[in-house]
Amino acid sequence: MAMLVVDGVSIKEPSKFQWSLQDVSAPDSGRTEDSVMHKNRVAQKVKIELQWTMTTPQETSDILQAFQPEYIMVTYHDPLLNDYRTAEFYVGDRSAPVKYWLVDKKYYESVSFNIIER
Repeated sequence: MAMLVVDGVSIKEPSKFQWSLQDVSAPDSGRTEDSVMHKNRVAQKVKIELQWTMTTPQETSDILQAFQPEYIMVTYHDPLLNDYRTAEFYVGDRSAPVKYWLVDKKYYESVSFNIIER
């Protein structure tokens, strides 16, 4: 199975795949006067930092189009579970700086963004 599948389509292997788990705390969370933290976790959400380096214009377009919808279903290998997991994500800000743009040599330095579990 591919490392990353978006809405049922295998995506080019990213150069960077950094998984993290974020706690979502209740609004009344915080420290009390005795300095004890009351986290009051209500959920945990996965955030994945993705980056592809030295991509062609077509690869760049394919990647950006796959992550264009407001919400996407992503299947990825989850290190916490040591298994594949599918969840709904949204995409953060995207960037794709140009590396070379010559007649016979066109590459983007990278395509990068975060996906965050909904």
